[in-house]
Amino acid sequence: MTADPQRVGDIGRRLPAWRLFLPGLLLAVAVAANARLIGANLPPVISEVTIAVVLGLLLGRLPGVDSASLRPGLRFAAERCLRLGIVLLGARLSVEQVAGIGLPAAAVIAITMAVVLALVLGLSRIASVEPPLAVLLAVGAAVCGNSAVIATAPVIGARPRDVAYGVATVTLFGTVAVLAYPFIGHLLAMSDARFGLWSGIAINDTSQVVAASSAYSAGAFEVATVVKLIRNALMAPLLLAIAWIWIRRTGEAGDTRAGLRRAFPLFILGFLALSGLRSIGAIGPEVAALLEVAARALILVALAAVGLSVRFGELRSIGWRPLLVGLGAAVAVGAGTLVAILGLGLADGLRV
Repeated sequence: MTADPQRVGDIGRRLPAWRLFLPGLLLAVAVAANARLIGANLPPVISEVTIAVVLGLLLGRLPGVDSASLRPGLRFAAERCLRLGIVLLGARLSVEQVAGIGLPAAAVIAITMAVVLALVLGLSRIASVEPPLAVLLAVGAAVCGNSAVIATAPVIGARPRDVAYGVATVTLFGTVAVLAYPFIGHLLAMSDARFGLWSGIAINDTSQVVAASSAYSAGAFEVATVVKLIRNALMAPLLLAIAWIWIRRTGEAGDTRAGLRRAFPLFILGFLALSGLRSIGAIGPEVAALLEVAARALILVALAAVGLSVRFGELRSIGWRPLLVGLGAAVAVGAGTLVAILGLGLADGLRV
């Protein structure tokens, strides 16, 4: 049987693109594998996820790790592997379990998002931060971190520099939260439901929520994942509101369609689809267990890539005013939601 010349040519043209991903992806896999080996020999309180992030942060400062050849693979691992891992985790939870977490938490999520948006916009006005950057900082803190910043940018016509500032601020304080939140949670002896709700609401980016909650416990991870997916799903209607208000206040119309294409994360649908299959028995306990193992491996690789991708040199380039706004928002949201969850029992109705 002879090969189709056109097909061979097409494959040849595709191979270089895949080769671009291999160096960074293999590095992330190597860091994740070493994190798992190290974690197996340490006390359970020190999670393999935390080790992967810390190893990534340390190795990311070595010469050569910032090379252009590694960036495509690291970006692929940090984004695609994380999303696929979250989709596969849907097989762990039935629709009833998702509803048992999501419905009681929905009101808390909506109120928190509104308060955080108002808080960051207010702090930005006090610090004289320009309106486009202020909006990016607000949605990054209130909704879904870097994804929200990138999706909102075209809607308000933000400059590339504003996007870089927003992403760097989310990265800086989210990385601190990944390391600090599990320590605080264990110090306060928080239940899985309480820590999951706290990290799912107060930490910005999806990867950071996954890292902090999975470092705490499996139960906290389940709660935080559902809470964060609800926040992510609210990005699309929020973008429409931002576009309407922006036009009324400035008279300038951004590219709302481009923002909306980036706003709704399709992996939420995948997560719900597998959850639905688990509920009707199409996915049994044995298959669900295998998918969970695969999901955790993918997430570990993704979080190793997140650590490797952090560039401290870029973080140092942030102006002091946006940085202070980000710091104020991170402290206020983290402390405020913690006090509310512990004092008002907001997580007591969640079924883990």
